[in-house]
Amino acid sequence: MIIKKAAFVQSKTNYKDCPLPDKCEFAFIGRSNVGKSSLINMLTGQKGLAKTSAKPGKTQLINHFIINEKWYLVDLPGYGWAKVSKESKAKWEKMVKDYLTLRENLFCVFVLIDNRLEPQVIDIEFINWLGENGIPFSLIFTKYDKLSKTQANNNLLKFENEMSKTWQELPPRFVTSSETGFGKEEVLNYLDSMVKNFEEQKN
Repeated sequence: MIIKKAAFVQSKTNYKDCPLPDKCEFAFIGRSNVGKSSLINMLTGQKGLAKTSAKPGKTQLINHFIINEKWYLVDLPGYGWAKVSKESKAKWEKMVKDYLTLRENLFCVFVLIDNRLEPQVIDIEFINWLGENGIPFSLIFTKYDKLSKTQANNNLLKFENEMSKTWQELPPRFVTSSETGFGKEEVLNYLDSMVKNFEEQKN
């Protein structure tokens, strides 16, 4: 897939106010500061499309972007928020979980995992929650360039081993670097196949 056009559509706090569910939709989510905005910008080829910040918790709304006039990319608030009040955290959590469980045209959730870290409980818990709710998802390991190839692959293997304790079959997974563009083509080709699949089901 070649992304020729990517544009911001809107930011909302409620899935009911999101664009009409008439196009295939993919959501991106991960722990705070996992590099989500950087990955979105890398995939779309637009550096300023999703706002990046060194401060965790920058994304606080459901952000819709229209891609090639055909499908939506959705930038969701991260989980494991840093220094925020319990009230704010609960509000964000409800907003995200309502969207994930009730948005009818959501085709797949991409869960971003920081490849520099060993398996984090919060990531595993969120993935298990998606499974319990029957929400299709794939994994994208970010920041692949920040470690040696051996270290990065060891962390990937540890994560897969941790998941294997509760999952009989592992989801599709990709390894990426927003700095080098590593993994971009693989992720875009996967998105392309799912968009085609959605359109076939629709027809």
